[in-house]
Amino acid sequence: MLSEQEYNPPKAHKALFFSTLAFTTCFAVWTIFSIIGVKIKQELGLSDTQFGLLVATPILTGSISRIFLGIWTERMGGRLVFTVLMLTTAVAVYLLSTVRTYELFLLAALGVGLAGGSFIVGVAYISEWYDKGHQGTALGVFGAGNVGAAVTNFAAPFLVVAFGWESTAQIYAGVLVAIAVLFWLLTENDPRRAREQQSGSGAVPLKQQLAPLKNLQVWRFSLYYFFVFGAFVALASWLPRYYVGAYDMTLEQAGMLAALYTAPASVFRAFGGWLSDRFGARRVMYWTYGVSLICLFILSYPETSYVVRGIEGPIEFAIVVPVYLFVMLTVTLGFMMSLGKAAVYKHIPVYYPDHVGSVGGLVGMIGGLGGFVLPITFGAMNDLIGVWTSCFMLLFAIVLVSFLWMHGAIVRMENRRHPELREGDQARYLPEIQPDYGRETDTNAPSKRHRSHPEATDSPAHAN
Repeated sequence: MLSEQEYNPPKAHKALFFSTLAFTTCFAVWTIFSIIGVKIKQELGLSDTQFGLLVATPILTGSISRIFLGIWTERMGGRLVFTVLMLTTAVAVYLLSTVRTYELFLLAALGVGLAGGSFIVGVAYISEWYDKGHQGTALGVFGAGNVGAAVTNFAAPFLVVAFGWESTAQIYAGVLVAIAVLFWLLTENDPRRAREQQSGSGAVPLKQQLAPLKNLQVWRFSLYYFFVFGAFVALASWLPRYYVGAYDMTLEQAGMLAALYTAPASVFRAFGGWLSDRFGARRVMYWTYGVSLICLFILSYPETSYVVRGIEGPIEFAIVVPVYLFVMLTVTLGFMMSLGKAAVYKHIPVYYPDHVGSVGGLVGMIGGLGGFVLPITFGAMNDLIGVWTSCFMLLFAIVLVSFLWMHGAIVRMENRRHPELREGDQARYLPEIQPDYGRETDTNAPSKRHRSHPEATDSPAHAN
C-alpha cells in the first residue's frame, strides 16, 4: 500500500482500468456454464443435482486456486500472474467444446474455473497502486468486474442460439487470449514488485505470508464473503435454471432476467467501495445483512394455498410471489450483495497491508466455495424436498447466522476496547477504523476520539 505522497493517480487508474477489463472477461468465462450448462443438461439428460455439480465445478477451482494465486501474486507480481492465468484458462475453455461425456465436462470445467482465481490476483495488484484513502473505492471499481456474469447471462443465450454452445465456448476462449495480450502489453509491474526487482530483495517467506491466517477475524471475514460473493455466484449460475423451471420461461428470457440480478450485483460494487470509505465497512455490512434478510424471507415463502373456515363457508386464497416481485427482490438482493462485497474487502488492506494476497486469497477462497457448494445444494434440495424456494430458505439461514456472529463479535470487541461503554450505548457507534490506529497503548485518547468519531474500525491489535 502506498503513502499519500507516493500515490500516482494516472498510473494507478491505468492499472485499475486494465485489471477491471481483464477481471470482467474472466468472470464472464467463469460463469459460462450458467447458460451453456442448460443446453448440456438437455443433451445429456442430467438431473438437477448433476446440473448443479456441473455449474459449480468451475467455482471449486476458482475458489481453491485463490489462496495460491494470492501468494504467487505477492511473490511474482500481478502483471505476470494475471497474464499467465488468462492464457491458461483460454486453453481450457477451448477444449471444453471438444468433449461429449458428463465426466469429461466436469474435468474441463475444472480448467475453466481458473478464471475465478483472477479476482485475488487483481485485488493484490490493485491494492499496491493506491493509498489507504482510495483503496476502498478502487477495489470497489475493480470488483465491479463481476458484471461479467451479467454479460454472460445476457449475451451467451443469443450466441448459443446463433452459433451453438460449442462455438460460444470457442468465442470466449478467443476473447480471453486477446485481453491477456492487451493486459501484458499495456500494464506495468506494481510499485512494490518494481522496488524488489531494483533492489534485488527476495520475496517474503511463505511462513510469514501465511501467519495472519491463524486469526479468527480472517475466518469471520470469510463467512461474510461466503454469502455476499459465494451466494452471488451461486444465484448467477442457478437463476436461469430457476426461471426456466419455476416460471416456465425460455432460456433467452431466463438469461435476460438473470442479468437484471447480476448487473446491479456487479456494477454497484464500486458504489459499495465509496460507501465503505465514506461511512465505514461495518455500517455497510449491517445494511447488507438487514435488507438481505427481508428479501430472502419473502423469496423463501413457497407458493401456498389456504382454506379458511369462514362464517359463510370456506374461504380459499393463495400466497405466491409473482415474477415481477421475484425480479424486484432478486435485483435488490444483488444490489445489497454488491455493497457487502466491497465492504468485506475494504477491511483487508487496512488490517493486513502486507498480506493482501494471502488473507484476501483465503477470504476469496471461502467465498468462492460458497459458489461451489450452494448450487449443488440447491439442486439436491430440489430433488429431495421438491420445493423451488428451498434455495432461498437456505440463504436466509446463512445470512441470519452471519449477522448474529458479526454483531456479537463487534459488541465484544468494543466492550474490551471501551469498557466505559458497557453501561450505555456501545452498540450505537459500531466504529470502523480507529483514528488512533497503531497507538493503542494510549488508553485515554481513544475514548475521546471514539465519541467524536463514531464511524471510525477497531485496530488490528484489538480485532476479534
